[in-house]
Amino acid sequence: MPNTKLVVRDDEKPWTVTETKTVRAELEADLDRLRAELTASAKELQDLLRDGVDGAGNDQADVGSKGLERDAELSLAANQRELLQQTEKALSRLESGAYGQCESCGEAIGKMRLMAFPRATLCMTCKQREERR
Repeated sequence: MPNTKLVVRDDEKPWTVTETKTVRAELEADLDRLRAELTASAKELQDLLRDGVDGAGNDQADVGSKGLERDAELSLAANQRELLQQTEKALSRLESGAYGQCESCGEAIGKMRLMAFPRATLCMTCKQREERR
């Protein structure tokens, strides 16, 4: 049974209910995983910040190492938050029927691209144009 409300390219068959369920399940699993990772990152950052304050007497190498570790953890947390937002947006677009439509040109993104990268919001042409800038 096809899901006719989701756009597809002219050379593609409509999304089936099974395909949309598969994509939704993958996105929901990613959402759960990312939320758990963010919780763990927040705890790790809290520990690093506490150790930074409590670490009186550390030599410069220890201080530098902890600073690098903290910066890496902050960067990781920022990436996880970005992926979480992209995943939430993809689920929202799936619910509204906008999933699969390029946010730039309005054309279909393509099922194969979305099955490989379910958070995609741009067709390949628009994505390549964005990356050249």
